[in-house]
Amino acid sequence: MPWSTPFDEPIALQRGSLVTLQQAADYIMKLPEDAQQEPRWQIAVEHLINAAETGGGWLMFARIAMLRALNGDDDD
Repeated sequence: MPWSTPFDEPIALQRGSLVTLQQAADYIMKLPEDAQQEPRWQIAVEHLINAAETGGGWLMFARIAMLRALNGDDDD
């Protein structure tokens, strides 16, 4: 599935929204390095990659992981 694949529903931000896998990945890459290394963002990256490589249900999991990361949810 290409990185340009849109989520079933955009992820709302305070300013704008994330519509595609690529936009979500770019958002994470713009975070400070220490933030990118937080478990919540690492999980989101992993799910984004799985969605891009595999497709299927991973797109939904990637969206959920991004929402959890944006909301500060950790599995710890």
